[in-house]
Amino acid sequence: MSISVGKPIHCKAAVAREAGKPLVIEEVIVAPPSVHEVRVKILCTSLCHSDLTLWNLNEPPGYFPRILGHEAVGIVESVGEDVKEFAKGDFVMPVFLANCGECGDCKHRKSNLCSTLPFKLSNLMPRDETGRFTNTKGETLYHTLHVSSFTQYTVVDVAHLTKIDPQIPPNRACLLSCGVSTGVGAAWITAQVEEGSTVAIFGLGAIGLAVAEGARICGATRIIGVDVNASKFEIGKKFGVTDFVNPMDNATKSTSEIINEMTDGGADYCFECVGMASLVEEAFACCRKGWGKTVVLGVDRPMSKLSLSSHDVLHNGKTLTGSLFGGLKAKSDISTLVKWYLDKKLQLDEFVTHEMKFEDINKAFELLLEGKSLRCVLWMHT
Repeated sequence: MSISVGKPIHCKAAVAREAGKPLVIEEVIVAPPSVHEVRVKILCTSLCHSDLTLWNLNEPPGYFPRILGHEAVGIVESVGEDVKEFAKGDFVMPVFLANCGECGDCKHRKSNLCSTLPFKLSNLMPRDETGRFTNTKGETLYHTLHVSSFTQYTVVDVAHLTKIDPQIPPNRACLLSCGVSTGVGAAWITAQVEEGSTVAIFGLGAIGLAVAEGARICGATRIIGVDVNASKFEIGKKFGVTDFVNPMDNATKSTSEIINEMTDGGADYCFECVGMASLVEEAFACCRKGWGKTVVLGVDRPMSKLSLSSHDVLHNGKTLTGSLFGGLKAKSDISTLVKWYLDKKLQLDEFVTHEMKFEDINKAFELLLEGKSLRCVLWMHT
C-alpha cells in the first residue's frame, strides 16, 4: 500500500489568486478522499475557454483563491470509503458533469443531467460542500467544476470520474474531458445529425471545430462555418468544414439571411458555440422550417436573455435546445469516443496546437487569450 494513502499529499498547483491575474505555482496540501471520493494523480491537463471565463470573474461564480482546470486525465492514487468502481492505478478521466448511474435521469437514455448531483458552478465538493485543498498556511483553496486539474493531485467524486482505455495517450485523452466531447456529442447525440444533412456552426473555436468533426463523422455533406476570423476556414477544413461565412464581409445582409440563401431555406442543424444571445437568434433564424434544430453550446453571461418571435416558434416547427457536455453520459459514451480515436475515426491530434510543462501555464493562458491556441496540453510531472 502506498505510504500516502489516507494522508495529506503535498504537491504543486497553479493557484488563481485574483481575477485576471497570472496564476501562481504554489505548494498545496491535498486531503485524502472522503466517502465516495477518489484522489487522482493528474498526468495531463488542457486549457479550456471556460477556465478563462471563471478566471476573469470578480463575483460568484468567480471565487479566489482557487485551483482552476477541468480537462484532464490521471491515475488513481487512493480511494475513499464506499468506492467500489475504482482502484489504485486505474487510468481515469474526471468530468465536470456528474453521472451517478443510479438516478432516473442517469438511467434514461434521453438525459445526461444527473438528479443526484445536478450541475452547478460550485466551488467545493458536490456532496458535503467542503474543500480538499489548503496551502501550507492553512488557507482554503476553492475547487472548480468538481475537477480542479491545475494541480498535480486532486480529489474527485466518483460520479465525476470514469475509467478509460489506457491505450490512448494521456496528452490526447485529456481533450475528451470537456471541449471535444461536448462538440462531437452535440452533433452525434443531441442533434443526431444525419447522413447527407447540412450543418451551420457559429464560432469555430475548439468546440465549434469539434461539432464539425462530429458532423463529419455522422455523414453531413455540407458544413458551414461562421466566424469573424478568416483564418479559421483553413483550420476548419481539417475537420470537414466545406463553406465559410465571415459576418464582417457583408454589410447589407445578416448571417442568417446569407445562410438561408446558401442552403435554399436554411440548414438542417445549427450550432451556437460562442455564447452570445444574438448568435443564438441568428442560428435559430437560419435553421430549416419544419425540422430544423438549433443547439446551444456557448456559455453566455449569467443574466443574458433570448428574444424569439412566438409566432415564428409556433408556425415554423423548429427546435431550440441546449446541450451540456454534448448530451454525453461520461461513464458509457466516453469509451466510444476513445475507441473512435484509437480506430482513427475521430481526430484529436489536430486539436492540439501546443504542449508544454505545467510551470508554463501562464504562457498557455496568453496563447488562448490571443486566439493562437485551440488546445494547449500541460504535462503535470516532468
